[in-house]
Parts: sequence; structure tokens; C-alpha cells
Amino acid sequence: MPFAVPGTLAAPGKGQGHSRLYVLDGLRLVAALMVLAYHYITLRDGWGKEPHAISTTLHHVSQFGWLGVEVFFLISGFVICMSAWGRSLGDFVKSRVSRLYPAYWVGVLLTTAVLTLWPHVRSADNLETVLTNLTMLQQGVGVSDLDDVYWSLFVELKFYLLFALVVYRGVTYRRCVLFCALWTVAGVVALKADSDFLSVWAIAPYSPYFIAGIAFYLMHRFKPTLLLWAIVAVEFLLAQHYVHYRLLMNVGAKASLVHGWPARVGVLLAFGVMAAIALGVFDKVRWRWLVTAGSLTYPLYLLHMYIGFTLIDLLRNKLPAPVLLSAIVVFMLVLSYAVHRLVERPLGKWLRDGIQKGLQEMRRNSKSQAASESDTAAPAPPAAPAASPAPASAPTAPPAVTEQYRVAGQRPSQ
Repeated sequence: MPFAVPGTLAAPGKGQGHSRLYVLDGLRLVAALMVLAYHYITLRDGWGKEPHAISTTLHHVSQFGWLGVEVFFLISGFVICMSAWGRSLGDFVKSRVSRLYPAYWVGVLLTTAVLTLWPHVRSADNLETVLTNLTMLQQGVGVSDLDDVYWSLFVELKFYLLFALVVYRGVTYRRCVLFCALWTVAGVVALKADSDFLSVWAIAPYSPYFIAGIAFYLMHRFKPTLLLWAIVAVEFLLAQHYVHYRLLMNVGAKASLVHGWPARVGVLLAFGVMAAIALGVFDKVRWRWLVTAGSLTYPLYLLHMYIGFTLIDLLRNKLPAPVLLSAIVVFMLVLSYAVHRLVERPLGKWLRDGIQKGLQEMRRNSKSQAASESDTAAPAPPAAPAASPAPASAPTAPPAVTEQYRVAGQRPSQ
């Protein structure tokens, strides 16, 4: 296929709309459960002992559950490119704010309430930290995350801000490819450059997943090309480069005791599944329950950590570990569904409507101000010279002509 793809047209044979890919909803839930398993089975918080003593097999598998975050980033690159196609910057901002904040606010407040009432795992944060966390900008102003999973949300926010540059100009094939290329170069340069700004915005350990997700969406919307496969291949190799770094982050001093190859295989599987989605292998999957599963993902990710740790601490001596784990997972899924239905959906709609009204009001005020400035700046036409008195014998001008000269010195109406 030629490199130049006109405007925002969809590929031949593919719809112009953003048809839902049900399999992505299921993949999101799998990613969330991976992170949940990593926290509940690998970390000792709440158990009071090393979790591998509970289930050695589960522990060996779940210690790589942090890869669920990488899967989230892959999906995010795909979905954000898809949802932003053909939309204005205002629509993009509206959709992101209404999607991210309702469940997040519930997560902040509910986690704070649980840690305040049962400070067994750790004590609750002070009011300043809680209020700052409500903005989701705490990392940008040097305030600690109230919940450890919030770090990834700030990474997502930075990706949205970067991609907003593409949305502002209009999302097209060319601009997406150029964005991917420039971001890849920035990520590589950031590793050696002594620039805090570049390091912060290149998001080097995670950018390969976002970029690959964008390339996968371009494959799905249009068709695979050598160029797009080259982008995916480069990002896959860079992602493999960062596997050891991510392993150190999540396993710490035990990294030397943990084999790295399962994590590398996990990255390979994630890219493989996304490639299958991009090539349309799962396009005919229409299982409605996957939509419900996907709706649980974000609240589950936000709520599970310290609420789950607290439940483990309170009940670990009352129930067998496998039963307790199963019960907590079911409880968190039910809680996530309740948050989605009772808070996320209605509050999200309220935010969308409010932002839409605000954007419309801003446009009206901008147009009104521009018109007012135009009226003020428009120069008045020069006054017509005074007419010489007509001779006494000259005939009187018709009324219409007299009126014309009477208003000649006035500024034309706008």
C-alpha cells in the first residue's frame, strides 16, 4: 500500500465507524487480573508471610503479573488512536476526562476510607496528599501516590497529552506514522541525553507499547504494510530491552533469583495477540459478556490493591488461603461492577455533558470577542466633503438623494 493515505478515510472494506472489538474488552480484564494476581500472590502485604508458602505454583506464575500493565499500554495505543480518529481536540479531551476521573475519584476516596478505618496494612495519607491525588497530577508536583497502581495513570496522561498534538492537527495515517517515528527517536535519545524534560516526556520504558498499539490499529483500519511491521518490530525489540529494567522494578533484590525468560515470552505473547487482533482474526467475536468484563477492568485496577490487602489481613486467620483469595477476587469484581453502574456511568455522562457545554460556551465567547474586536478595530470611512450651497435657481434634489448625502459620513453597520 502506498505510504500516503488520504485524510481520515477508512481502508476499503472496513467501516468508517469505530466498530467495537469485543476481544479487547476481554484482554483488558485479563490484564487487570494479572496485576491483581501479582499483588495478592507475589507481595507479602496482608499475609504476614511470604506468599510463596501459600501456593508455590501460583507464586511462580503471578510474579510476572506486572506485565499486565504493559498489556494495558499496548491496548491503550490501539484504542486511543481508534477513538480519536475523526474527532476534534475538544471531543478527545471530553472523552478522556469522563473516562478516567469518575472511577478514579471513587478509588481515592474508598481506599482512603478503608485505610483510615483499618490501618493494619498501612496508615492513611494526610488530607493534603488525598486532595492532591484527586487531581491525578500528584507525581507532577512531587506528591506520593495514594495507591501504588496510580503511577501508571500518570504515564497514560502523558501519552494522552502527546497524542493530543496529533488530534489537534487531525488524526491521519501519515501523522500517526510520523508521531510513532519521532517518539521512537525521542525515546532512544532520552537514554543518553542529559535532559530531564526529554526523559519525562519520552516515557522510554513504556513508549514501545503505546507506539506498537498505534501501529497495530493502523494495520487494522487500513491493512498491514512493511512500514507498519517495521514499526512494530522496532518497538518489540525495544520492549525486550526494557524487560530486565521492569523486572528489577517489580522483583527488586530477588531479580537475580528470578528467570527473565518468562517475562520475555510474556511480551512476545502480548505482541502476538495484538497482531492477531490487528489482522482481524477476532473481528467476528461478538460475545456480549466481554463488554461487561471490560467495564469491570478500570474500577478493578483502581480498587483492588489496598482494599484487598486489608481484607487479607483481616481474614487470613479465619479462612484457608485459596478460599480467601477466591472470595476476595469475587468481592472485588462485584464491587467494581457496582462502581461502574452506580458511579462511573452516571458521573461520566455528567462530566461529558458539562465539558461539552463548557466548550460550546468557550466557542461562543471567542466568536463574540472576535466580532467585538473587529468592530472596534474597523476604521471609519472619511467624511464626505461639505457640499457647496446650491444656487438659488438650482432645482431641489429628490428626497432619496438628500438622504444619501445626509448619511454619507456615518460608519457602515457591521
